[in-house]
Amino acid sequence: MTEIIDGNDVAQDIRNGLLDGIETLTDAGTTPCLATVLMNDDPASETYVSMKHKDCEEVGIATRDIELDPETPAEELFDTIDELNADPEVHGILVQMPLPDHVDEREVLRSIDPAKDVDGFHPENVGRLVAGNARYKPCTPHGVQKLLAAADVETEGAEAVVVGRSNIVGKPMANLLIQKDEGGNATTTVCHSRTEDLAEKTRAADIVIAAAGVPEMITGEMLSEGTVVIDVGINRVETDEGSELVGDVDYDSAKEKASAITPVPGGVGPMTRAMLLWNTVKSASDVAEIDVDLP
Repeated sequence: MTEIIDGNDVAQDIRNGLLDGIETLTDAGTTPCLATVLMNDDPASETYVSMKHKDCEEVGIATRDIELDPETPAEELFDTIDELNADPEVHGILVQMPLPDHVDEREVLRSIDPAKDVDGFHPENVGRLVAGNARYKPCTPHGVQKLLAAADVETEGAEAVVVGRSNIVGKPMANLLIQKDEGGNATTTVCHSRTEDLAEKTRAADIVIAAAGVPEMITGEMLSEGTVVIDVGINRVETDEGSELVGDVDYDSAKEKASAITPVPGGVGPMTRAMLLWNTVKSASDVAEIDVDLP
């Protein structure tokens, strides 16, 4: 029988596992704090930010909620980031993407203090990840590692295929899988839009991580029996009844082949949010120089 890897349950375990550490830090005078900056009027982005604040409130992490008009000059965003960088009570900074066209996303990522870059996208933090000395693992790939561990999936010696090469998921995911560390030591192949015979690569895999942003592109025919399938994609598609959310994997056909699979929604998504909390608590722990157990 195929195991359905429930991201909601694992994410709740992560949040519960952070509670003692947050209490220890707060009692010592350091309440972990996440600041979010929203500079777009996209309803989905507003929902994401609201959910992150709700998650923080649930576990006792303080928040700062900053909203800037999308027409605001870029300099005001950079001034806001500078203020948050200098604020000793703020431990994590998250600038919600996308940004308006007149704002350089790369410059924004570079402007965040690497010690407060709880998304893990600052060039310094990317370099540390590649070097095997990560300050913060990017939230989605880290969440995938936690899901694999929760399902008792052995990565060491496994053939892993990552479909997608984005800076947010694909590249850091591959880097984590090849690390000589827990949750790594996999022989990892990265596939993308120029890969020839993608199905040949995925059929040879023990673990397939789909993160290409293409609805239901990985089908059961592209998998071998017993493959572990992690679906990072989340795509809204139109149906006769309206619209629905689907992943990058054709769930019904893949489930027939997989030994374990994540659903969409309810798989990787909740883990991304949980690992943002994890990174924020780690940042506060580092600042306070107080070691806490992280789940």
